Amino acid sequence: MPESPDYYDDLETRTADAREAALMAALPGQIANAKSNAPYFTDLLSNIEPGDITNRDALTKIPVTRKSDLIELQKKSPPLGGLTTRSAGKLKRIYQSPGPIYDPEGFGEDWWGTARALYAAGFRAEDVVHNTFSYHFTPAGFMFETGAAEIGCAVFPAGVGNTELQVRAMADMRPSGYAGTPSFLKILLERADEMGLDVSSLTKSSVGGEALFPALRAEIEDRGVNCLQMYGTADLGSIAYETQAREGLIVDEGLLVEIVRPGTNDPVAVGEVGEVVATSFRPEYPLIRFGTGDLSAVLSGESPCGRTNIRLKGWMGRADQTTKVKGMFVHPSQVAEIVKRHPEILKARLVVDHRDGSDVMTLSCEVDDPTGVAGGSDGLAGDIGASIQAVCKLKGEVGYAQPGSLPNDGKVIDDIRKFD
Repeated sequence: MPESPDYYDDLETRTADAREAALMAALPGQIANAKSNAPYFTDLLSNIEPGDITNRDALTKIPVTRKSDLIELQKKSPPLGGLTTRSAGKLKRIYQSPGPIYDPEGFGEDWWGTARALYAAGFRAEDVVHNTFSYHFTPAGFMFETGAAEIGCAVFPAGVGNTELQVRAMADMRPSGYAGTPSFLKILLERADEMGLDVSSLTKSSVGGEALFPALRAEIEDRGVNCLQMYGTADLGSIAYETQAREGLIVDEGLLVEIVRPGTNDPVAVGEVGEVVATSFRPEYPLIRFGTGDLSAVLSGESPCGRTNIRLKGWMGRADQTTKVKGMFVHPSQVAEIVKRHPEILKARLVVDHRDGSDVMTLSCEVDDPTGVAGGSDGLAGDIGASIQAVCKLKGEVGYAQPGSLPNDGKVIDDIRKFD
């Protein structure tokens, strides 16, 4: 439980040297745990002596295991790729993220580490939290619920969809806090206006799952809802979170975070953009140098809020072609699956943009004669759109291009959103 009104606990304000010493003291034990009990790491760390890894330079001897590797690792050694120290039946829950990638959850209070982020966003004991993260397949709903419970909040498990029912529930229960994507919060607030319902009890939010654009935040806060973001993944839980200072995202106390040059094992200098790589200390899922595929950079100095951990600039896109749309990862392999379902498509490129406050993805398809196949242009577009929904679990638009007109640059997914 919190030890002061300003900070979740004393770990947040310890000196940088004390934090680094604690992380390095814990590192050899976690590496030994992974090497002894997780088959994948037994092989990866075969030439590593855990007792030798006591500083960041030594840590770079261990290759980065990237999120993009998990699909093939889990196919080779189902269901979890040999990265867990326990068999599937000894875990608390197992989830499926797009890809598919299977994500384990172990036992323990606030296993995902979200309480700290929620506390920094102003959530306190006896708050009622309207949680719109999904409880179906993916772990986000439980991630935020367990963190809220650790603080002492009550949670309404709304999940996704059912917009009007959610607005009515908010008007009835008068929640003070919201957890979910920022775009859905905007939709709920607008729908409440349309329905003539009062949801003014909502004063704080912890959002994630997608980029928080300045214009979107301004629209939410103009309605009286403080909006702070948390950055996390289904593998690691909370990685970093925003505070009232709004100067970068504070790295969670339970992780060792590096920024490495994309596609390499090499850390970059402070301020240089690279891939976020994290080492976790959960015994059941000992991710050692796990590459998230997300781009960010370390901000120099400490936060004005008084927390002393390193700060990330924020989510700055993907280090690979995998991207995140409305809180869901979309992989190049999924685009290939869509193309495979429609022989009329000669080549395709998924373009992700941000329009009118929402993410939009369009599958541009090279097709010989879209008006002469599958019942004409509308029929083919409808069929392809249905495949996008089935494979990606997201709606997408369909566009046509002349054969040979799409760029010959190897890109399957082109994320053209701007994050400045």
